[in-house]
Amino acid sequence: MQISQTRPQITYAAALALVEAALTHARDNGWEVAAAVTDPFGTLVAFGRTDGAAPPVAAFAVDKAYTAGTLRKSTRAFGERMAASPTLSLGLATRQRFIAWGGGLAVFEEGACIGGLGVSGAQEHEDIACAEAAIRALGLTPG
Repeated sequence: MQISQTRPQITYAAALALVEAALTHARDNGWEVAAAVTDPFGTLVAFGRTDGAAPPVAAFAVDKAYTAGTLRKSTRAFGERMAASPTLSLGLATRQRFIAWGGGLAVFEEGACIGGLGVSGAQEHEDIACAEAAIRALGLTPG
């Protein structure tokens, strides 16, 4: 019988690098965003925002990271699943922290989900582009 298990988790240094890469991509494109990284258990590891990001987007970025990291899938994929089922959509309204807007991506290293990256503040496809660019810049795989 196995008593415990070890699950890979993103390091603080890597999480901070993801946030910086996402913010750099946003600045290069003139977008104002917030970016957050959680570990695979949903605990916030790193956060940052551009100076002009609207106040509410900080919480959205954290919740996108939480959703993607704990579910091990993108918030866009989660949103598509919710939209396909009225009963699932109704249940989503009762759950705190889960968010179905695009911009949250699971972060994978060698097939293991090590956390989630959430970006919010620009248009949905721009948030996704920031997250993907940041993850790929570190040689990791978006999910």
